[in-house]
Parts: sequence; C-alpha cells; structure tokens
Amino acid sequence: MGMLVPGLPQPLLVPEQNAGWMRVRRGMEAAREQVQSCGADLILIYSVMWPSVIGHQIQADPAPEWVHVDELFHELGSIPYQFRVDAEFAEAYRERACARGLHARTVAYKGFPIDTGSIVALKLLNPDNALPACIVSSNVYADRAETVVFGKAAAEALQAQGKRAVVVVVSTLSNRLFTSFIDPADDHFHSLKDDEWNRKLLEFLAAGRLEDVAQLSREIHRQVRVKKVVNFKPMWWLAAVMGQHNRYTGEVHAYEPIYGSGGAVVSLTPSQESLGEKEFDEEDVEVYRGDREVLGS
Repeated sequence: MGMLVPGLPQPLLVPEQNAGWMRVRRGMEAAREQVQSCGADLILIYSVMWPSVIGHQIQADPAPEWVHVDELFHELGSIPYQFRVDAEFAEAYRERACARGLHARTVAYKGFPIDTGSIVALKLLNPDNALPACIVSSNVYADRAETVVFGKAAAEALQAQGKRAVVVVVSTLSNRLFTSFIDPADDHFHSLKDDEWNRKLLEFLAAGRLEDVAQLSREIHRQVRVKKVVNFKPMWWLAAVMGQHNRYTGEVHAYEPIYGSGGAVVSLTPSQESLGEKEFDEEDVEVYRGDREVLGS
C-alpha cells in the first residue's frame, strides 16, 4: 500500500499544543494500524526533507542511531532514534537504479543525518521497528523522467526480492510555512488558495486517482507554489513504484494546517476498481538517458 504523510515534527513532539496537530497524530496512528495489518515486509520511504544534489542516495546503515534536532524548530527539543534498515534491499535498489541509467549510491556510516520527515514517519508508523525500513532521498534537480525511472527501479527491486512494501512519501501539500513564530493555537493555512488546492488534491487521492495526481503535479505546483525540491515529484515516484494507474482505494485520515503548510495523512490500497482512467500526454520511460532540451529549437 502507499501513504502520504507530513514530516514536520509538531504531531510527534507537541500534538497537545494544537487540536489540528493532535488530529494529524491520530491520523498517523490510524495509518499505523494499517501498516501493522497489511502483511508488508518493509517500509520504503521517499522523503522530500532529505534533498540530494548529485544523484540519489539510499540509507543502508542496518542500525542507524543518533539524537536529532529539527533545523527549523529547535525549541521543540531532541528526537533520539534507533531504526532497523534493510541494507540488503538498499543495495538491490541501488543496483537496479544504476542499471536503469541513474546515478545512485548507498550511505552507511555512523552519524549520517537522517531527516526530520523520515524520523517522524518511522516513529509514528513503525514505533517498535517491527518492519525494517529503506529511506531514499529526493533529488533536487531530477525531472519527471528521472523520478519515474527511480520509482520503477524500486518496484523492480521489490519484485526481485519477493517483498511487499508500505511505500511512504513524506511531504506536505502546500508548503508555505510561517516565517515568524506563532502561537500554536493560532495555526492556520497560509492562504485560502493553498487550502482550496490542497482539498482538490485530497479529493483525487480519496478517489484513488494516484496517476491523475501525478499527471497534474506541475499545475498543482504552480498553484500552491511549493519548493522545487517538493514540487509533487513524490507523486511521480509513488505512482511509478505502485503502478501508474487509478485503481486504488483512497482514505484521508487527517488534513490540518501545520505551521501554515498543508499536512495530510492519506493511504492508498490497490483495488480492482478504477475511476477516471485516462490517456495521458506524457510519455512513459524505462531508462534514464539524461536531461532533454525539450524547449530547445
């Protein structure tokens, strides 16, 4: 199954400070129950809060342990963590990505900084490390073709190892945070337009229309003005891993503002039913062959 979860630390560290943050926390707990009951072998996380510049990075330390402090919200305190990582799958993923023309590498050394979003997701979805995890970065400069190929490499690695995964993307919807400190009780969406577009996106996801969301990601990006590293490329990756179609059952567990951004917890389960199957304009790609000057003469 697939999931979309926010990565900001408030629902993990201080949910009691805002009723909306607590509802997101409850939504994560509902998603956790699905994780525990779906029969998965691992949790595969794509976090937009782990940006990479040259190629794609894959966490391969089998037991990463550290104490983390979020770079934006220091005052919320420390987050000690110790996770269980499927190093064998990480290496298999790297091999498949490289075979498809991508630059990818594993990272496995003590103290490598795991990002806030991955930490929040694993602590709330997999608190007892019942499932091993695999965490991958979000390349800042990857275009749609590169991101789709990276997702297909993950699906290929899962199939080769015969593993079932909960595929999690860590990202907000609209991503405009307040730039000055606010009273947690006064948290609200940065703008009405952000809220409206968030709700349109959630309407599609609730209907299981994952590939439609992936195809509309550029327009959504323009409308809600999210950062380039976020720009909904997680949906390109998620659709490529799970299957580029709309045959899913969607469930929105929570949707609330988190420091002005749009925080939602959504799950997608494969289904035989399909809503709004379309023929799309963008080509499907299997192997990455470098950047294309699509706007050149």
